[in-house]
Amino acid sequence: MARNLVEKIIAQHLAAGEMLAGREVGINIDQTLLNDTQGTMAFLQFEAIGMSAVQTKLTVVYIDHQTLQDGFENADDHCYLQTAASKFGAKYSKAGNGICHQVHLERFSRPGWTLLGTDSHTPTCGAAGMLAIGAGALDGAVATGGGPFYLTSPKVIRINLTGRLQPWCTAKDISLEVLKLLGTTGNAGTIIEYGGPALAALTVPERATVTNMGAELGVTTSLFPSDEMTRRFFVAQQREAQWAEFLPDENAAYDRVIEIDLGHIEPNVAAPHSPGNVHKLRELAGMKVDQVLIGSCTNSSYRDLMMVAAMLQGRRVNQEVSFGVAPGSRQVLQMIARNGALNNLIDAGARILETTCGFCFGSGQAPKSGAVSVRTNNRNFEGRSGTKDAQIYLVSPEAAVAAALTGKLTDPRDLGMAYPEIQTPAFHIDDSMIVEPVGARQIVRGPNIGPPPFNDPLPPTLTGCVVLKAGDAITTDHILPGGSLMKYRSNIAKYSEFVFRDVDPDFPRNCQANRERRLASIIVAGRSYGQGSSREHAASCPMFLGVRAVIAKNIERIHLANLINFGIVPLMFTADLDYDRINSDDELVIEDVRQALSGNLVAIRNITQRYDFTTKCGLTSRQQAIVLSGGLLNHTKSAQQPGECR
Repeated sequence: MARNLVEKIIAQHLAAGEMLAGREVGINIDQTLLNDTQGTMAFLQFEAIGMSAVQTKLTVVYIDHQTLQDGFENADDHCYLQTAASKFGAKYSKAGNGICHQVHLERFSRPGWTLLGTDSHTPTCGAAGMLAIGAGALDGAVATGGGPFYLTSPKVIRINLTGRLQPWCTAKDISLEVLKLLGTTGNAGTIIEYGGPALAALTVPERATVTNMGAELGVTTSLFPSDEMTRRFFVAQQREAQWAEFLPDENAAYDRVIEIDLGHIEPNVAAPHSPGNVHKLRELAGMKVDQVLIGSCTNSSYRDLMMVAAMLQGRRVNQEVSFGVAPGSRQVLQMIARNGALNNLIDAGARILETTCGFCFGSGQAPKSGAVSVRTNNRNFEGRSGTKDAQIYLVSPEAAVAAALTGKLTDPRDLGMAYPEIQTPAFHIDDSMIVEPVGARQIVRGPNIGPPPFNDPLPPTLTGCVVLKAGDAITTDHILPGGSLMKYRSNIAKYSEFVFRDVDPDFPRNCQANRERRLASIIVAGRSYGQGSSREHAASCPMFLGVRAVIAKNIERIHLANLINFGIVPLMFTADLDYDRINSDDELVIEDVRQALSGNLVAIRNITQRYDFTTKCGLTSRQQAIVLSGGLLNHTKSAQQPGECR
């Protein structure tokens, strides 16, 4: 039977279930990627479960988010991660070595392998033919210990790329075009597989921009085949022996096929406050710009920064623009330093920022009040930049430079500049900042590190009060802000004080009031609840405060899994009218929870308003057992082997 790339990888890694549409399958994981935002908690959970050694072919811990050491917390957590990685058998990428997705693509990606990462942009490595999926810390901990990862057997969309990109039209513009076509919601349970004749001219770094931005679609992941262009990338990285051709079978079937002619792609821009709010750049041209930032795991490759340097050579950025550039990896920084391109950036007036995630998730470079900030990263949610009323526009590096030079949103085709041709040399290889495990005897724990949070099993009858009624598109940033607050990521009690800080500052206090009344807290929300980051704390911290159920119009994939993992019941409204009718402070009851969760529909009684309504559940038997036991930590500890618990 002819198979597409997704079917091939799942079949080769199948650990549980059948590859039937809509069914749950478990797959074995070859590699795990643990970054510092969730890696600390992942190893704390790894220890709490009772695991003693990494069981994957490779696990790498990256310090790339929490590098701003404005207190002891981040530095202490780095020390914990380095000693834990050494003891358990993981590699450790030190702060300054680069962004996890960029470095992993460069140094560890493998065609046809599976990768589970504790970051939503893990699909970046799909550029090299990996099935690379983002997840929460607890899923990462179990997979690192040898347990399978569970997902819905996906629908596969084939996007055929034809034609050729015209000068000044980029991979970022392809990404935004796909977002315009498919939107940011309604794509759960789907994987995108790219193909077509245009791939012959699309480099791996360009493909990585496309797979990276695929996270904003809400799909499980995106991937490209491993072909001659992939082989060239592996040769340049001095890893040709790790390359393998990986192509779909001829006549492989897909659930949907979309054709995109790259020759028709124009420079695009995502306007506030969603990556899916896509416009042609010329439609917004002329808007005054206050800040321009280039970098993030989306657009910080060698090719990207060489393009930026070529465009800036002999030029100066506009005096009214604050301009910063963050290389994606130490490899990229070393290469542009050696060939002189770094001087072009400095001479043009760029601030050279650390090789970290930084501004992308709100750690540094917050714009001024009401600013227009043009960025090359992947998300522009309200307040994510660190400034509540800032307006964030997402563009390609070429369009970002155009804005920096002119001081306004500008289509780079209108600069009158010759289009630079970028040649990729053999990459400079220096892995000296990747520390090999040596089996450290002692794990060092600073005072900010607390135990991972356990939940209680669900009671026979769940009685709770609606503590918050939220609207549509509530992101994990809305639920729990990132940026500098993430220094409390290993201190759940402290971090929980900030849950819904920018939506309802009284949320923690109201949850405590419910506890005093011996009521659970229930969150009600609209469409696309929990989109964005894979931030597990957006589930674990509400659980810590007493949240036992979320009822929404729909819940995004990673957040849904995180809710289940922490024993929070995820339910979906069957009718918008039921969402409209419910109010904050309504008291709700689910009778006989065990029996209720075993069906597809769950009846809820609104005690306050004296009516009943029905919600959708749809949990698998495995997920039901996890929720009933109070979460995956409880469920896993009760199993004899990590692989049995999932």
